[in-house]
Amino acid sequence: MKKDDIQYQTYVNILKEELIPAFGCTEPIALAYAAAKARQILGALPDRVLLQVSGSIIKNVKSVIVPNTGHLKGMPAAAAAGIIAGDPDRELEVISQVPEEKIKEIRAFLENVRIDVEHIDNGHVFDIIVTEYKDGRSARVRILDTHTNIVLIEKDGSILYEAAAETPDTERENTADASHAPDGKDDCSTDRALLNMEDIWDFITTVDIADISDILDRQIRYNSAIAEEGLRGDYGANIGTVLLCSCGNDIATRAKAWAAAGSDARMNGCELPVIINSGSGNQGITCSVPLIEYARELKADHETLCRALALSNLVAIHEKTGIGTLSAYCGAVSAGAGAGAGIAYLCGGDYQAVIHTVVNALAITSGIVCDGAKASCAAKIAFSVDAGILGYHMYQNGQEFKSGDGIVMKDIESTIRGIGLLGKDGMKETNNEIIRLMVGEETC
Repeated sequence: MKKDDIQYQTYVNILKEELIPAFGCTEPIALAYAAAKARQILGALPDRVLLQVSGSIIKNVKSVIVPNTGHLKGMPAAAAAGIIAGDPDRELEVISQVPEEKIKEIRAFLENVRIDVEHIDNGHVFDIIVTEYKDGRSARVRILDTHTNIVLIEKDGSILYEAAAETPDTERENTADASHAPDGKDDCSTDRALLNMEDIWDFITTVDIADISDILDRQIRYNSAIAEEGLRGDYGANIGTVLLCSCGNDIATRAKAWAAAGSDARMNGCELPVIINSGSGNQGITCSVPLIEYARELKADHETLCRALALSNLVAIHEKTGIGTLSAYCGAVSAGAGAGAGIAYLCGGDYQAVIHTVVNALAITSGIVCDGAKASCAAKIAFSVDAGILGYHMYQNGQEFKSGDGIVMKDIESTIRGIGLLGKDGMKETNNEIIRLMVGEETC
């Protein structure tokens, strides 16, 4: 692929847009971001707060520990952290710098200020509205569809900023060509519709590494650090440690264990940032940490690792584009398939090895549901990475899942489109039922 090809710069820009740092699980951090922004607009500490959120936000916030809060969890904690200690200019790192005295203030705020949580359904899977009140004044901020996409800022009932909201998910056509907008574009982002496996392969085998190495080096540093911390500390169910203690120290086990450890740390309050993929730290960890371990084992050079990481990340983004930001379809599935593609490349696999690895991995793990962000995400990541590795080993041994085997379609692009339809449209009611079970509601 030549540098002046539209796909070349598009793919570089996609990596720049997607592989960004986030501090903590991205849904509670998005809530903290909205709350911090509302506090900034209000210009005072609120005496009442209303959190109006879609069901998938409830699902992904209620069970994870919010970092820099003294191990608090849930929506009120995330909002309080943003209000008391948040810097909205830092977006997904909004609460990355919280002095010890502010943690005490967060707890005091939770004890003394009324914070109401209301489940809303405006047709958008990702919807956060934070309204803060003080002495008859108010400020409101709405984030829609993606984690930092502020579409509304109000002060005392007057609109200070408003962006056109995309068509609600419930009214969009049943197509997997776009995750957030009918034209295949996110808010102000590069066109994901240009992603396809042939061009991804062309890009990663010809890209000037200087154009992407800074992005990927940061992913290597950040995500390796949180994986190491996950194995060193005591986080969640310690899936990484369990794997190493029970399954040995071979490269496949280490790849799963290190990725799981990073997730366990992240879901359970570790105060280290992660480079995300498709809006998710867990997916960013899954796409990168197993490849870093394989590269170390295989003594791959830096350039080869960067090409493998670009492949893994772009494959995961391509798969996730049709599914959307949040779904009942576990994001580790697409990320694990991406990791499998990257591992296949590191092991010397060609294009055919990569696409068969992806199809095989998707066929194995397509039934994993997302029941929110929490400790068990680490185990799902381990399983999805294992599927990616098995998918490649199947290809090495002349085995594959073929068209007609369940959701496997006639080719790689048809299979990815099918996964998008399954995750975005087919699992809507599954998502609603999961939310009902998690929040104990009879109706949603």
